[in-house]
Order: sequence, then structure tokens, then C-alpha cells
Amino acid sequence: ARCSSPSDMFTPESLSLARGLVSPAYIAQGSQATARRSKLLTSLLSERRLPRNGWDDQSIEQFLHECALMDSNTFVDNVGVGEREARVFSPIVARRHFNLAHGIGRSGDVAAEQPKAAGSSLLSKLTNLLVADAFRVAGLEDCGAALVLPLATGMTLTLVLLSMREARGGNCLQNPLRASRVVWCRLDQKTCVKAVVGAGLTLDVAPMKLLGDELVTDLDAVRALIMDPEKGGPESVACVVSSTSCFAPRASDDVVAIAKLCAEINVGHVINNAYGVQSKKICGDITKAWRRGRVDAVVQSTDKNFLVPVGGAVVVSCASDKTPLTDRVRKAYPGRASIAPSLDVLITLLALGESGWRAKLAEREENFEYMKQCLTITAGKVGERLLATPGNPISMAVTLSKLQGDLRLIAGESGDDANDDSNEKDDSNEKEKEKQRETSVSFFGSMLFSRAVSGTRVVVPGKTQEVGGHTFVGFGASCDNYPVPYFTAAAALGVTRSDVDVFCARLEKVFAEFRKKATKDPGRRKLET
Repeated sequence: ARCSSPSDMFTPESLSLARGLVSPAYIAQGSQATARRSKLLTSLLSERRLPRNGWDDQSIEQFLHECALMDSNTFVDNVGVGEREARVFSPIVARRHFNLAHGIGRSGDVAAEQPKAAGSSLLSKLTNLLVADAFRVAGLEDCGAALVLPLATGMTLTLVLLSMREARGGNCLQNPLRASRVVWCRLDQKTCVKAVVGAGLTLDVAPMKLLGDELVTDLDAVRALIMDPEKGGPESVACVVSSTSCFAPRASDDVVAIAKLCAEINVGHVINNAYGVQSKKICGDITKAWRRGRVDAVVQSTDKNFLVPVGGAVVVSCASDKTPLTDRVRKAYPGRASIAPSLDVLITLLALGESGWRAKLAEREENFEYMKQCLTITAGKVGERLLATPGNPISMAVTLSKLQGDLRLIAGESGDDANDDSNEKDDSNEKEKEKQRETSVSFFGSMLFSRAVSGTRVVVPGKTQEVGGHTFVGFGASCDNYPVPYFTAAAALGVTRSDVDVFCARLEKVFAEFRKKATKDPGRRKLET
């Protein structure tokens, strides 16, 4: 399938000839219209930043088609005799990718230009520039060159950690412990653990500290793990991995304090900023962190921050870094890469423009406050409360303590009182009863999901989970013994006031339905009797 572009074909000479067929006034009007679209591209290439206002779909598609015409697979009369010639069998696949089939980068550098694909190379470089500008608008200042990779956050973290180990002199035969471990502030998501294990590094988990309702960074624990002489001390640490975006009641890590600590002790520091770009506070904290201390790289997701399909991530370092880790990462990427995630981000940012991007960010901040207000009211109606987590600007959590207490009461009432004095029940049955009472609250999330509410997480204390050879007690809460069960919700980019209103209405109904269901649960009554 070949791309065509009317504006590319209408040269001044062809326009002059067209005036012999159609009224010159009409041809002039048409050429002026195409010239206005051309000015959009001229401005984009000269300013290399987000356009002030978003482009219309036709302008974006025309631009992509013209770039595709610069790749060798769309050359007129091109004959490809190599093993990789961007051959695509299905016209549907070709249209889906705008005939951009060469990918990006070369075997030695994922950001390098491709001789066969000038158009794809141009699109890739523009994407990196626009993403860096989008970060600036979001509040992430002093940001160096952005690197968009066709890997989701977890795999990108693994690649960054491999590069970090190399930068710290790891894989040393004379000292195998050098840069062999990662000190990680606990965040109960399997991806984080797998990213470290996948990089062949040893994981040292720094526990969080409970302060009121909130789990905050335990800087003393981080320092102790770095300095531990039995583990090899600072020389054995490739980096500390902190996290900014997470499920409440865990707060964003104190990245400024960690950055200062890493600069003091001279160890690396990687920030997992998965969906933190959408928060002005988080972006401000990262800016302070690399101004006041050490931050080697920051990793963020494309889908969570830019409203595109899953499949990409962005790595950035501070602009003042003389040898930014992003350079090592792009050179460490093996082979060429898919252009699809970059293209999705580019299309979206062109469609939004700076004004649209700012509006989306502002809307999210407003809806976060709105969700807090609504959940506070709804929780109060059902006897629960919103947990106080001022250090988390995206996620929030509501207790399920009253619900759990009600279930225990229901379970007690459904049993046979005459059996209370019986000694026939053995210890194992008593343990099973207690387990059933404690874990039944987890089905609250299933009821929400079955009523078309997605994204909530129900956490019940006491769950043990093994991930990557590490056992976590109280998994899900980022804490061994969080005191209450709860569920989470997030006011992430794209959520609307209408979403919040419908969610809270359904939430209130599910609380009532859940209690009603519990009283009729024959399995519970059977267990208790």
C-alpha cells in the first residue's frame, strides 16, 4: 500500500498548470489552505516544542503520510533486496501504521537515524522533543533529553537498572559484589520486584514508616541498608529505587531527601515516576531532587500520562548531567525498536497542543480535590472514612473497618448459639473461621467490578505473597501490618466529574448490597455452624 499526499504533489509548477483547468481564483484559494497546513509543520520544526494549539486530525494524518513517503518502502519503483525491507502483507496493518514499517534506531543506538527511514527518524526525534516540552509544561524543570522507548514501565526499569549497574562498574570479576544490589523503598507491585530481579540484581527492601494513616519513606532504613557492611556497603549498591506514584495510603517517596542521601554517600538514584507526570506536586519534587541531590534517571509510563495505549515509557535525566544515564540506556537497547508507541504519543501531543495539555493537567488536579470531597461524604454515610494521605496527590483510600465489623457480627448471628459451649470444633476449623471473617471483605472489590467500576483495589491486612523469590507480609499495603482494611481509587488523568459522581453513587449501593448479601450467604452460615 502506497501513501499519497496531495500537497506534496502540488508544486508551484503543477499549481500553475492547474490554473488552466480550474479558475485561478479557486486554485489560489485552495493553495492558500494547503499553505496554512504547511506553516503548522514549519513552526513545529523550527520551534521543536508543543504547538500552542492542537492540530486537527487531517493535518496530523497528512504530516504522517508525508513522513512515510520519506521511508524507502514507499519510494516509487524501489526494489528492496535486503532481509529487512519493511514489507507488510496486510493493507490493514499498513494503514494502521501509516506505512511506517522500518521502526526506529539502529543496532548500536535506539535513537540513531536510519538511512532507509528518514521519515521515521524525524518522527522519533520530534516525539522525544515534544515529550520533554510536555514535561516542562507539567512542572518537571531542568529536564534533559527525553527518550521514548517501546517498552512498558517495568521492562524500561530493567533496562535502566542494567545501565545503572554498568555505570557503577558492575559485572567486575575482581569484585563481583560491586553494583550488585538495589535498595528499594517498598511498593507492593510485582512489576517493581521483577524489574530488579530481571536485571540480575539483588533486591534489598527498605520498609515504609507508618505516620498516622500514611506510609512514608523511612530514610534511616534506606541509609542502614546502603551502609550495611555485611552486604558490601555503598560500593555494592547500584542504586536506590524510589517511587513517586503509588496506591494510597502509601505516600510518594521523599525523593528530595533520598537524592541528598545518594549524593552524600555516592550511590545511584532511579525514580519510578510511573504516572507522576500528571501531578504538579510530584514534578516539583523531582525538580527539587535533582537540583539538590542525585537523580540518575526518572522513568514514566506513556499510557498513564499521555492517554495512549499501553506499550511505551520515557526515560529522562537532569539537563545538567554531563554523562546522562539516558545515553547509556539508548545505546544498551538491543536492535531496532517499534515506532508505534512513539507515534501514539506524537499524535496525541499534536492533537492536544500546549493549551490542551495544560487543560488536561488542570482538570485532573481539580477532579482530585472533587473526588476527595465526594468520597469523604460517601464514606461518612456508610460509617467509613477517607484515610488522611496528604503525601499522595493522585490516589486515595477509604477504610472498610465498619464493613469488616459488620461482617463479623453477621457471621456471629448466623451461627447456632447452642453450639457455643460445644467442644466438638477443632482448632483448624476455628482458624478457618477466622480466616473467612478476615478475607471476606476482599469480595467488595469484585462486586464493584461486576457493577462496571474498574480500577479500585481492596486490601485486607494479613495477605502473604511471594514475588521474585521474596516473601512480602501484608502484600498490597506496602506494609507488614497496616491496621485496617481499605479500598483505593485514583483521580488520574482523564477522569471526569461525571465519573466521580457515578462511582460514588454505585459505591454507596454496593455497601448496602454487600451487607445484604452477607446475611444471606449460605456458605458463611454453614461454616459458622
